[in-house]
Amino acid sequence: MIFDIDNETRPREDLKALQLRRLQHLVARCYETVKFYREAMDELEVKPHHIKTLADVKLLPFTKKEQLRDNYPYGMFAVPPDQVIRLQASSGTSGKPVVIGHTRRDIANWGEMAARCLAASGLHPGDRLHNAYGYGLFTGGPGLNGGAETLGMTVVPVSSGQTQRQVMLLNDLEPTAISCTPSYALNICEEAEKLNIDIRKLPLRVGIFGAEPWTEEMRYELESRMGIDALDIYGLTELQGPGVAIECLVGKKGLHVWEDHFIVECVDVDTGEPLPPGERGELVFTTLTREAFPLLRFRTRDLSMLDDKPCKCGRTHVKVHRMTGRSDDMLIIRGVNVFPTQVEAILMRTETLSPFYQLEVFREGHLDTLRVNVEASPPLYAKGQEFMDRTAAKVKKDLKDFIGIGIEVKIHPTGAVERSMGKAVRVIDHRKEKK
Repeated sequence: MIFDIDNETRPREDLKALQLRRLQHLVARCYETVKFYREAMDELEVKPHHIKTLADVKLLPFTKKEQLRDNYPYGMFAVPPDQVIRLQASSGTSGKPVVIGHTRRDIANWGEMAARCLAASGLHPGDRLHNAYGYGLFTGGPGLNGGAETLGMTVVPVSSGQTQRQVMLLNDLEPTAISCTPSYALNICEEAEKLNIDIRKLPLRVGIFGAEPWTEEMRYELESRMGIDALDIYGLTELQGPGVAIECLVGKKGLHVWEDHFIVECVDVDTGEPLPPGERGELVFTTLTREAFPLLRFRTRDLSMLDDKPCKCGRTHVKVHRMTGRSDDMLIIRGVNVFPTQVEAILMRTETLSPFYQLEVFREGHLDTLRVNVEASPPLYAKGQEFMDRTAAKVKKDLKDFIGIGIEVKIHPTGAVERSMGKAVRVIDHRKEKK
């Protein structure tokens, strides 16, 4: 199903012409209304009239999350306060939260983009969405809620937490789709098994999972345990929230970015230079239609690559590959770059392990060490310590072969790793405790 056939299948040349018109308008508006952008452009000696082609986007300044925090709470807003009808914010776990605002048109555009995502997932008016993303200041719950209502679905706005209640509602209300983080979906599966409820026998057929990096191995785990199509959705609070991009059902190979609302670039993490399609780097977004909180070249820290090959689904919008992680999630252990998703891929290929894991980083003397804490499946735990030790040794070898460094592997009983109610905490860095 295609929600907005005129825009989602717009010919590439027409789409680029639309992007340029919107970019030129956006740059002029940011220069006039946002002091930060006026000063940043003046420093680079760039004026709105210099933007003559789409390639000229590289003339514009980058925007970093720290700069958004520096302008807390309203310094980046481009409209008067009386035009803002909703405020939302990032978690603020590493400092001041980023406060964003929406005008009435921003909310309508967001709903339409999220509806496109749900339609690309194979959902239709009349389907029911069990929305287990958090509500409140977090954008996840409200974003998918608005998209489902725009599409004509019924929403169960359950939010996150109270996992036993989630299972009861899945069983009783019979939704056809679920949205949450992939780690929380696993938590729901575990709770359902404790209650002797087979999720695969429920009407669920689609899972829309995002807000944290996850692997193909995790997709297989979710699809096999829930009997669904598991699709990756992308969005950041700073950009609007969920609905920026999603996988379609055709092959599940890359996420379509709605280019009539965003310009997406992939740049070298160190130099900031644009990279061609097929080369991995950091995703950078420019918001073409946001009124209250426009962003020029926002550095997301998400690592991916662009894919401009035509998609068989008929959508003409460029795709980004599944996120391999974030540049600020990368661990450097004895000179080797390590991402949690690399570890996850190995763990989830090991059938005797559960999908619940956490990484701990320590400093011993002058050396950094990494330990993987993962749970045994009930059958492995029942076999005893000797079998768990053998499995740990095998996983350690597989990690060494795949990543290139020795990593300690500790296998725990079921339930030992903390469960996620939203975004999973994958890394505990004890090095920071000593600073």
